[in-house]
Amino acid sequence: MDVSGGSGQPRSGNDEPAERPAGPTAPSTGTGDGTDDSAAATEPTRNTEPGSERDTEPENASTTTGDGPPDDSAAPPSPTPPEAHEGARAGRPDRGGSEPRAHAGSGLGKEQGQGKPPQRPKGPGGGLLMGRPFGVPVYVAPSWFLVAALITWVFGGQLDRVLPELGAARYLVSLFFAVAFYASVLVHELAHTVAAVRFKLPVRRIQLQFFGGVSEIEKEAETPGREFILAFVGPLLSLVLAGLFYLAMQPVEPGTVPGVLLAGLMISNLIVAAFNLLPGLPLDGGRMLRAVVWKITGRPMSGTVAAAWVGRALAISVLIGLPLLNQSGALGSDAQDISGMDTVTDALLAAILAAIIWTGAGNSLRMARLREHLPELRARTLTRRAVPVETDTPLSEALRRANAAGARALVIVDADGKPLSLVREAAIVGVPEHRRPWVAVSGLAQELTDGMRVSVELAGEDLLDALRATPATEYLVVEKTGEIYGVLSAADVERAFVKAMARPA
Repeated sequence: MDVSGGSGQPRSGNDEPAERPAGPTAPSTGTGDGTDDSAAATEPTRNTEPGSERDTEPENASTTTGDGPPDDSAAPPSPTPPEAHEGARAGRPDRGGSEPRAHAGSGLGKEQGQGKPPQRPKGPGGGLLMGRPFGVPVYVAPSWFLVAALITWVFGGQLDRVLPELGAARYLVSLFFAVAFYASVLVHELAHTVAAVRFKLPVRRIQLQFFGGVSEIEKEAETPGREFILAFVGPLLSLVLAGLFYLAMQPVEPGTVPGVLLAGLMISNLIVAAFNLLPGLPLDGGRMLRAVVWKITGRPMSGTVAAAWVGRALAISVLIGLPLLNQSGALGSDAQDISGMDTVTDALLAAILAAIIWTGAGNSLRMARLREHLPELRARTLTRRAVPVETDTPLSEALRRANAAGARALVIVDADGKPLSLVREAAIVGVPEHRRPWVAVSGLAQELTDGMRVSVELAGEDLLDALRATPATEYLVVEKTGEIYGVLSAADVERAFVKAMARPA
């Protein structure tokens, strides 16, 4: 059944992003397949110069989908990062005319804590790669082999009563059923994938795992209508498969191996479709409910909260109701015979399903909060003011200019003012004060690559994607015209991410 994570449920997370080198973090603010809630906007912070102290917060934040942001425990408590004024330029005062403010101990050359830039929450391990239909990798997780063995054992016991003449061969037939059933689950997931590709939504991978499959779609549908279609196509394909297996049963004698296999596949696909149509996240029915509430209220977050709480109620219902229904015979004697579950097995299965649904609902809320908060991460407001210096400038002189301008970063430029490299904050910290007049900034710089130049207009997921594409501790932020706007510290982005995610929505 397609319950673990929800078919097509976007992940925050993407991923196993490349790890960035850890560098000294400057005082800054900070924020998983996200938690509930939205954040109140606060006044943006401003570029600062050392000496004054003022705590600020970024305005709000959003996947990843999934789930938690990187551990911020390595960074000592400190004021939040200064943000650049909208009109700030390298080495220039703010155009708004206000006096630059600073955080105590936040100037260049001051030792600061270590930190990592924000990363998407990692999804489950990939497992065994089976192919790339539509260019999307399909993995079989190790947990699938446990479930396949369980299905083979349980279904084999049922075959012994229905077809006793098979003998030990019944387990081979049962294994074929397990593989065919998960092939049906794969078709269900491919339906989500095809719809996502049609809507130009990137699909990271499909994974077959314990109790079903997951299509990891990296972005959310842009409209509630697309969200509804994206969720509905999975159960629809399962219903179509059940119909095809029913038609295939008609010319086949019921008491034969083909007849038993076709009947089992028809029933299993009906169960997959019906279960996934239940109106609670992370199931497809929950995403359909989310789309309906989104359409009515105009707020995707409202839809997520409603569908997630229905999902949690559904988890409790499964935990209590499934064992009672089986023991009372309300599901019918056939269901009891096919499943072969005793009281303990009923309770165990119900507990596993309830845990998967409850956890998936919580992950959906975390992912929604991640998407809601991500737009608050803007290069323009997180960028540090920078001072341009030439290659042979002594470090002490460069720091003097930065402090005088209220800047917290150094950009090495050529004679024409073209940026060549960034002076690494970690390298500055490592130079004793008495050595700084004799050390040229060029010896502490990291050469600029194309990936280390980011647009001042980047925000949210686009900003995080740009930073992940080229791991570094600092980035040059430029205007559309190519003019230097300032320097963006990955540690500042990480802290803003962590702090925004910590605020309830």
